[in-house]
Amino acid sequence: MSSKPFLFHGQTKQWVTQQDDTLVIRLLCHDPEHLITSHFIRCEPDNEDRLIALELIQNDFHLGDDVNSEGYGEEDGKLDGNTYRLYQASIPISTHIDNTYYAFKCLTEKGQIWLTAAGQFERIPGRETHFKFNTQDRPPEWIKEQVFYQIFPDRFCQGNADISVKTGEYLYRGGENAIIAKQWGEPVAIAGHKSTGASEFYGGDLQGIQNKLGYLQELGISALYLNPIFTSPSNHKYDTTDYLNIDPHFGDNVDFAKLSDDIHRRGMKIMLDAVFNHTSCEHPWFGRYQHFKYSAYQNPDSPYRDYYVFLGEPNSKEDYYFAWKGVDNLPKLNFLNEQVQNYIYKAESSVVKHWLKAPYHIDGWRFDVIHMLGEGTNAYHNAHYVRAFRESAKAVNPEAYIVGEHFYEATQWLQGDQEDGAMNYYGFAHPVRAFFAGLDIAYHRVEIDAQAFDNWLTESRAKIPWLNQLAQLNQLDSHDTSRFINQLDGDLNRLKAASMMLFSYPGTPCLYYGAEVALQGGNDPDNRRCFPWGDLDKNSDIFTFYQRLINLRKSRIELQQGCYHTLYAQDRSFVFARFEQGKTSIYAINLGQKSVSFTFELFELMSNAQYFSGFDNHSEDWHLEAQQQLSFTLPAECALLLASEEG
Repeated sequence: MSSKPFLFHGQTKQWVTQQDDTLVIRLLCHDPEHLITSHFIRCEPDNEDRLIALELIQNDFHLGDDVNSEGYGEEDGKLDGNTYRLYQASIPISTHIDNTYYAFKCLTEKGQIWLTAAGQFERIPGRETHFKFNTQDRPPEWIKEQVFYQIFPDRFCQGNADISVKTGEYLYRGGENAIIAKQWGEPVAIAGHKSTGASEFYGGDLQGIQNKLGYLQELGISALYLNPIFTSPSNHKYDTTDYLNIDPHFGDNVDFAKLSDDIHRRGMKIMLDAVFNHTSCEHPWFGRYQHFKYSAYQNPDSPYRDYYVFLGEPNSKEDYYFAWKGVDNLPKLNFLNEQVQNYIYKAESSVVKHWLKAPYHIDGWRFDVIHMLGEGTNAYHNAHYVRAFRESAKAVNPEAYIVGEHFYEATQWLQGDQEDGAMNYYGFAHPVRAFFAGLDIAYHRVEIDAQAFDNWLTESRAKIPWLNQLAQLNQLDSHDTSRFINQLDGDLNRLKAASMMLFSYPGTPCLYYGAEVALQGGNDPDNRRCFPWGDLDKNSDIFTFYQRLINLRKSRIELQQGCYHTLYAQDRSFVFARFEQGKTSIYAINLGQKSVSFTFELFELMSNAQYFSGFDNHSEDWHLEAQQQLSFTLPAECALLLASEEG
C-alpha cells in the first residue's frame, strides 16, 4: 500500500451541502504515515483569498444510506476511523457570482498537497480547476436518470406512406437539387455539398416513431432526442421555413401532440432540435427562390430585411448576405432585431415557449450551433442570448433541459447560467474516439495512452460544476459524425468496450439510432442510413448487450449520479469507479495486447462490499470476492463492468 496520503472529496450531497449562505464541505483523508500536519479549505467569497481550517469530525462516513441530518451515519458500513479520517468545514457562498469556488490545502513538514477537481498538486493550481458549486442555476433532477436515443426522423421508421415526399414534388434550392424519393434501405447519396444528400427522402415520420415506442422501451430507452421536425425543404430540416408547424411529410401538429402524449404516458421524455442561428433561404421572411410579397431578398423595403444581415446592394444580380459558414442556403438571423427576439424566445407566443406549452409539453431543447448565435454577422452578445433562451424555457417549465451543440470546448457555456449540458464532444466523444479508434475529430490519426486519456477527461470535468457534468449529453456518434463502428473498422468488441464506458461515465448517455444493431455509416450523409427493421433480431448478441448495459445504468444509482474516481491510467489500461450511498461500480478497459492485473484497496472504491459481479465486452460474466482488496486480471482487448453486491 502506498504511503502517499489519499485525499478525496466527492461533489455529491454526502460531500457538499448548502445551508443558508454557507456550504458545508467534507474531505476524506487516508494518511497512515501521518504526513499531513494541517488541513485547510481555500475559497474566494468576495474575490479575496480566504483560508479556513478543516475540523476533524467523528469518522462515521457511511457507505450505505445517506448520512443523517447531523452529518453522521450508523455504525455499520463506515470506514475504519484508525486510518481514514473525515474533515469538515463551512465556507461562505460567493454572492457576487453564481459559482462558489474552493480547493483543499494540506500542509506537510516538507511541502503542500492541494486537491482540486483536477486532482492533486504540489502548489496551488489555476482557479479553473477548483471545485465549483452553483447556488443559483442547476440542471433538472430528472436528467441524470435518463438514457437518451437520438432519432433522425426521415430514416428511423415509416408509419404513413401517404404523406411521404414524392420524386419531383417541389423545387429545392431553386431546382439546383432534384427531389428524390427512395425505397427504404437503399444506399444514401455520396458525401459533399454537390450531392443530392439533402434532397433524397425515405419516408420516416412521426407515426413511425410512435409505432416503435414499445420497441424503444423494450430496449430500455427513457428519453428521445429528435433532429428537427419543423417545416423545411430538406431531409435534415436544419433549414427551417416554418418554426410553428411540423413538416407535413412528418405529420402535423396534432400528430406531434399525440406522439408527445404517448411518450409521457409511458413515463418517457422528449427533446426537440432548435435551429435559431439561421433559417432556410426559402423561409418566407427571406424568399430567395420563392419571392413572397414581403420577402427580404432583393427587397430593401421588406419588413424582414433587418431580420438578416445583407452585405450587398439590393436588386443586383446577387443580393449578398451573411450566411452560416458561407452556406448560402442558410442566412443567419440577426438577434439585434427585437422582432426576431420576440418571435424566437421573448414573447409568450415565441417558438421556445410554444412547444413547451400544451398540448405538446416537450421536456427540453437542443440548440443547434448555439455558440455562433448573436447580433449582426458574428456571435456578438452570445452569452446574453443563450441565457435569455434558458430563462424563456425555464419560465414555462423550470425542469426543461437546455442542451447546446458544441463540437469543441464548451466550458464558458456550462457554468450553470446558460446551458444545463452540451453535446459533449470535447469532454467525451473526442477523447474516446482518440483512445479507442486512434482518430481525432477531423479523422486525422492520433495516438494517446491511458494517462493522456485520463488527463483529457479530468481537465474537461474539472472546468464545470458537478451537476452540469452529470447533465452532459454523452454520445459516441451522431448525425454529424461517422458511425463509431466505422471509426473502429467494424470492431464489435471495441464498440462494446466504448459503449460500456458511455454508460458508466458521468453524464447522460445517448445512443444514435441503430447503434443497438451496430448500424454502419461513413461521413454525412452516409451516417444517416435507414434503420434495418427487416433484419432486426432482438435476440442477437449486440442487441441483448445494449439491453443489459442500459438496464445496469438505470438500476445503479452510482452510475447515474455517483462520485467519480480514476483508479488506474497507464499504457493502454484505464480503470475508474463510481460510488454513491454504499454502492460502487467499476469500469476497466485493457486495450493492450497482454493481460493486465489490478489490485485496489476497498477504501479507494468507497466500499465494504465482499462481492462484485458484472460482465465484459465478450459477454462473459464475472463474480469476484473482495477482502480489504479487490483483485482481477483483465485479458487483452477486454472491457469490464463490475458492481458491488449487497451482503
